[in-house]
Amino acid sequence: MVILFDRFNLPEDIYEVIFATDQQRIVGKLLIKEIKKKGGEVTKTEMSMFAIALHEGNVITEIDLPQYKGKQVKISYNKRQFYDRILTPMKAMGLIDYDLYKKTYRISDKFNKAMIKIGLMWLREIR
Repeated sequence: MVILFDRFNLPEDIYEVIFATDQQRIVGKLLIKEIKKKGGEVTKTEMSMFAIALHEGNVITEIDLPQYKGKQVKISYNKRQFYDRILTPMKAMGLIDYDLYKKTYRISDKFNKAMIKIGLMWLREIR
């Protein structure tokens, strides 16, 4: 995944840097919120249940878009697109880690480490 950003107009919200559309941002935020609610780690089954709930439109939440401020909104997002456009890119960037043995997803700091590594690569390049 490619992240393009303007350092002079960097948004306050990390999800605006990572995702291209408002819908992806909302679902990405919901996913992290769900994982945090479960103690920072969810099983493969719990992730599947979350994806199914999104697919069926059973997720109700408040979103921070101005036109929906303070309102409860039903969120619907295609299950396949959830895996292709939300979960897989978040895993690839190091925001979420999957433990193959425990079959769990957890929030990860590997994204931060990757950004530091990229910064160091740039410093080496300019020297």
